[in-house]
Amino acid sequence: MAQVLLEGVTKVYPGGVRAVNGVSLTIEDREFVVLVGPSGCGKSTALRMVAGLEEISAGTIRIGGQVVNDVAPKDRDIAMVFQNYALYPHMNVAQNLSFSLRLRRKFGFWRNPAGWIGSGDYRRRSAEEWQEIGRRVADTARVLGIENLLARRPRELSGGQRQRVAVGRAMVREPKAFLFDEPLSNLDAKLRVEMRAEIKRLHRQVQTTTIYVTHDQEEAMTLGDRVVVMKDGVIQQAATPYDVYERPVNRFVAGFVGTPPMNFFEGRLVDSGGRLAFEDGDLRLPLAPEQAGRLARFAGQGVVLGLRPESLHADPGSAGPSGATIRARIVLTEPLGDRTDVHVQTGRYSRVICRVDARTRVKEREMVDLVADMSRAHFFAASAEGENLALP
Repeated sequence: MAQVLLEGVTKVYPGGVRAVNGVSLTIEDREFVVLVGPSGCGKSTALRMVAGLEEISAGTIRIGGQVVNDVAPKDRDIAMVFQNYALYPHMNVAQNLSFSLRLRRKFGFWRNPAGWIGSGDYRRRSAEEWQEIGRRVADTARVLGIENLLARRPRELSGGQRQRVAVGRAMVREPKAFLFDEPLSNLDAKLRVEMRAEIKRLHRQVQTTTIYVTHDQEEAMTLGDRVVVMKDGVIQQAATPYDVYERPVNRFVAGFVGTPPMNFFEGRLVDSGGRLAFEDGDLRLPLAPEQAGRLARFAGQGVVLGLRPESLHADPGSAGPSGATIRARIVLTEPLGDRTDVHVQTGRYSRVICRVDARTRVKEREMVDLVADMSRAHFFAASAEGENLALP
């Protein structure tokens, strides 16, 4: 277990492509940090640089206080779980789990044949090594619930079982840090949810520093102690899942995190009779009092209003008591069991999504008043990746 520290880490590929650009990040001892972002954002490259599988172009990486820029991957004392499992097909589960430990034996026959033949102490210590390997394999199999699979080969296992073996092969080494590179992307939806819970339970049990890469924001939000959102090789925000969702630092983070994504409305803030409101030509939405004070200095300026689907409530035939309403026509409904995602059109926007309780009856092509919860609204600078103006 160890702290992992990235200081100004950069990766430039031939041709001048910057995959990672000046990333600085501290992963504390025993912390579970998830790197998330769209394809090509640099998250996997950053992970591979920590593992030593990619050379860094600039910056410093420290594991447990030791600079590892020039340390070979095998000497960094980290364990990596890949997307494709990479199990040895000719070995059974027990042999796959123990393989790295067998390679690291200090008292194997091949290391000192003369000692093995002529020294009883050497053979005794060799036997102790085998006992320790057996103990670690048994303990790991018990934690992962695969004790009854130790004699099987990978082709005899399901996808979830193979994933457990891949995780177990990393666990058995008791490394300083675990690195996961999109380990669940090959699994079906149900199994992915189950394995997500297994990985989280496993981390709580073994308490090892973990860096996890995924493009699935739901995985990121449910697994991480902290979530690191990346774009174009740069960290946009590194915070708790709650803060990334409720307090996004800019429009990119707000639009990337959340399913369905946040709705954006372009307009300006106006001061009418001492009360601040958002206007875009068709809409006039008064700000909540707690936000008006922070945003008063932006009165008269162009801004982007962000409302998550759950902050818009479909209430047919009612304008609602707040006056913060949006008149719209329902074009599509997506029943999801306990809730329904409703796609609507407004005068200026062809696609706005709100989320309603499954018991709320709405019909396609029906006109509806969406009541906006302005206490949960976000306001961004009027640019593609504008900062969140509503943050304290």
